[in-house]
Order: sequence, then C-alpha cells, then structure tokens
Amino acid sequence: MSEDLLAGSAQPESPKATYAAAGVSIEAGDEAVEKMRPWAQRATRPEVLGSLGGFAGLFQLKLDRWKEPVLASSTDGVGTKLAVAQALDLHDTVGIDLVAMVVDDLVVCGAEPLFLQDYIAVGKVVPDRIADLVKGISEGCVQAGCALLGGETAEHPGMMAPGEYDISATGVGVVEADAMLGADKVRPGDVVIAMGSSGLHSNGYSLARHVLLDIARMPLEGHVEEFGRTLGEELLEPTRIYAKDCLALAAEAGVRTFAHVTGGGLAENLARVIPSGLTAVLDRGSWTPAPVFRLIAQRGRVEAEEMERTFNMGIGMVAVVTAEDVDRALAVLTARHVPAWVLGEIAKQPSVEDAGEADRVVLRGNHPRF
Repeated sequence: MSEDLLAGSAQPESPKATYAAAGVSIEAGDEAVEKMRPWAQRATRPEVLGSLGGFAGLFQLKLDRWKEPVLASSTDGVGTKLAVAQALDLHDTVGIDLVAMVVDDLVVCGAEPLFLQDYIAVGKVVPDRIADLVKGISEGCVQAGCALLGGETAEHPGMMAPGEYDISATGVGVVEADAMLGADKVRPGDVVIAMGSSGLHSNGYSLARHVLLDIARMPLEGHVEEFGRTLGEELLEPTRIYAKDCLALAAEAGVRTFAHVTGGGLAENLARVIPSGLTAVLDRGSWTPAPVFRLIAQRGRVEAEEMERTFNMGIGMVAVVTAEDVDRALAVLTARHVPAWVLGEIAKQPSVEDAGEADRVVLRGNHPRF
C-alpha cells in the first residue's frame, strides 16, 4: 500500500458545512426583520418602551389607571385556514385572524388587550412573505387597540416544506378586579345578544376544505355565485375582531359576560359562561347563516348537529346583558356597525340534579332558508 493512500491524500476534500447550506439563511432573516419593522411600529401604544429587535418586549403598566388590576393571557393560532393562504400565495390577512383568536378570548372576561407577541415558524424565510404575515398581524392589533410587542421567526428546514408556515401568538390584557365578567354574574331573565360573524372566521377549516375542495372539487380561484366572489376570497375573509366593540358595550350597558364562538360552535362556547342551574334558551329562527355554511352542509351532506358543533354558523361573539339594557346594548353595537340581535334569554333549569353542562344551552327551532 502506497504512502499516499496511507496518508489519505487520494481522498477528495469534503465541502465545509455552513448554516446556509443546512437551509437557514441569517441574511434572509435580517432582511425579513427590516421588512416587518414598519408594520410592527404601526401597532403600538404609549406604554411600549424600546423598539423591535430587543431580546424582550417592554410594556410599562401604568398602575394609576387601575386600583386592582388583574392580568389576563391567551394563546392561540389560526389552524388550517393557513393552507388556503399558502395555496393561493396570499398571506396578508391571516395575521388578522391570529389576532382575533387571541384578543377576543381576552375580552370575554372584560380585559382590555394590551399587547401581543407572535411566533412564525417557516420552512424557508422569504422576507416578503414574512412581511405580509406581520402586516396582517399589525392590522389586527390596530383593530384591537393593542400593541405588537415583538415575536420570533424560526426557520425549520427539513421539518417544513419551503412554502409552509405556521403562526401563533400570545396576548396579555388587563381588567379591574371588580369589573371582571364571567358566569358568576349571569342571572335568570338576562338576555343573550348575538354579534354576527364575517364568515367562517378561523375554525372548522379542516371540514370546510374537505367538503369544498376534496368532495365538491371546487377550485379556490373559481367564482361562486352565492358568494359574489371566488371561493378563495370567501375562505380567506378575515375574522371579525370584537375587542373594542365588547369593551365599548361593557362601558355603556349592563354586560354580565361574553362568549367567543370558536371551535365547538355556539352551544359549547356559550355553555362555558352559563353557571350550573341556569340555561340559555336560544332561537335558531332569529338569524340566517351565511351562504358558505349552507354550501358546506349541502355539498358535504353534513348533518345540522355536526355543522353547529364545528362552525360558528354566523355568530362570532355573544353577550349576556341585563334585561333593562337590551335596547341600549343593541344601539351601541349598531352604532359601531356590528350586526347584532336578540338571540335568547337565560332561564332556570327545570331540574338541577339531572342537568349537565350540555343542558346549559338549548337551541330551538330551525334556521330560516337553511
């Protein structure tokens, strides 16, 4: 055996490994930060200290505003609605959905959303796409009146395809201890007021996509007469954000509690804020679900019960108010351009011993033209 072979000189030199070769581009990440900076700066509040790029977001809680402040926190994501955005390569609205899912959970207890931090996981950092995502998050924060305090963008090559991403966020709000809303405030005779949704919002998309795209074979780019626009435009309609409307309503009327209608539908989410011994009796005949719900039910032969426990069916938020403040509550919401109507009332359960959580919400009648 020759000395050259023994020395290994005949073996080709292996390439030097780099982070970029492994699929992570620090330069692209830096570019993405610069592109998202103006959007993050747009969603701010006077209490925010510092700027984007620090190790932690700083928010000065001005305690002179509250006597006994209670912090509220919520974390959520958007779910498989993101698959529609990725299929259409349209990314500037799903951030609104993300904010809505977080801040409208906060406001249920009466908390004012203060700030939000996002987390974006991507297969490959594409700066313009990241900027579009943050643009939507910024718009959602503006609508909710909260600050975008920062976040994290993580590149995951090998775990996610280059065009894939997922987004989530955590929000923090504050409410005065003696102004907290909840099930303990609800009384017999209270009235349930519905606030209309803007569409599917951000729940039930796995079923919606299965029915409309897989079973019905409808193209996302195709015009749908019932919608007056394409299927993709309907499915990407941003979630309505109710935070400011709910806070305004609580300031003007006797609100007992709110219920954010998300996964599980109207009955399951409203049941979470109805105390034992009481029942919310609701009238399906008081509203007609939007055409998108009817189309899903028809094309997928989805039973009514399955529809109601999967989708919001046209109601995105519910308020329980005192009977004497019903007209005032409806006037406040109408002035704020929120579709609202009397949905039902709170009554005593006939037999508390036999009643379970499922009995806390009773839906009667049928939807007109559905």
